[in-house]
Amino acid sequence: MGEWKEYTLEDFADINPTERLPKETVAKKVAMETLQPFTKKIASYSKEEYKGGTKFRNGDTIMARITPSLENGKTSYVDILNNGEVGFGSTEFIVFRERENISDKDFIYYLITSPIVRNTAIKSMTGSSGRQRVQTDVVKNHSILAPELPEQKAIASVLSSLDDKIDLLYRQNKTLEAMAETLFREWFVEGAEEDWEEGVLGDLVEVKYGKDHKKLLEGNIPVYGSGGIMRYAEKALYEKESVLIPRKGTLNNVIYINEPFWTVDTMFYTIMKKNNIAKFVFQFVKGKNLAAMNVGSAVPSMTTKVLNGMPLQIPSDEFFENFEETISPWYKKLKSNQTQIRTLENLRDTLLPKLMSGEIRIPTNE
Repeated sequence: MGEWKEYTLEDFADINPTERLPKETVAKKVAMETLQPFTKKIASYSKEEYKGGTKFRNGDTIMARITPSLENGKTSYVDILNNGEVGFGSTEFIVFRERENISDKDFIYYLITSPIVRNTAIKSMTGSSGRQRVQTDVVKNHSILAPELPEQKAIASVLSSLDDKIDLLYRQNKTLEAMAETLFREWFVEGAEEDWEEGVLGDLVEVKYGKDHKKLLEGNIPVYGSGGIMRYAEKALYEKESVLIPRKGTLNNVIYINEPFWTVDTMFYTIMKKNNIAKFVFQFVKGKNLAAMNVGSAVPSMTTKVLNGMPLQIPSDEFFENFEETISPWYKKLKSNQTQIRTLENLRDTLLPKLMSGEIRIPTNE
């Protein structure tokens, strides 16, 4: 295997390459909020008139240059465009492109997401609190070590295979979630029967506040906040099937969970008053416009009173049992996929810095 060569990042990758996109041209736009943390694929885009912004092509890597987006891992690989098509996005992106006979486009993506570049970019940030930006010149002049193209492609192939599998599992879960939503709508919205009881959510569940987690020891129990899993603790707050609901309704990330967990005070958790209803409760709450239910003027948020008072029609226990029996296999597959995703992400995140630094080498047949 060949020796690794030292480059400045600007010599290794074309940074913010020049592209032409006439004003008012309708093109694909990638907004900052569409990038998911530490996710290679771009989740979505819109088509809008170009009035300004960063321009890019397929094969480019786009990295957020503003806090907290960069720290949160907003870096993605562009593959949403057609051949020759130019897209655009936030002015807060830095674009990286391969250099012919020097660098591989997929390798560049993993290099930019690795601590080798990320840490330098984060440390270079300047500006007022909350609006700090990366100093592009510091990133351009940052020294890196990189192998020859065959080894770059081999490294990128290993990491891409993991990301491709992760993406496949995420897409499977999106399909399963859509199937569950459709079934719920057909059975409980369009198929509602006249003899169902008029009630409120509080007839089915008890909504509880989460608790502070600062004194919890590290362990294997997930600790949930309004943004998802915050950390893992040794102790569980609740161990049965539940639905977690954010206190700020603008964050509509309702979570179904069927394992021991802890949730902090930015999330409610629910105790079921009947059997076979947790998945129904999840689908019911997830389909509501929680933001419209916020109360308070200074810091609008949800309350247990508001949640408990949400009106709904309550079918028979037999109806709940049939729904549970039909939908449970989909939820089991969702959970299995989520477990696989976590395992693959942990493997990728462990391998990434070792591969990009040369600590682990990939044999190549030149």
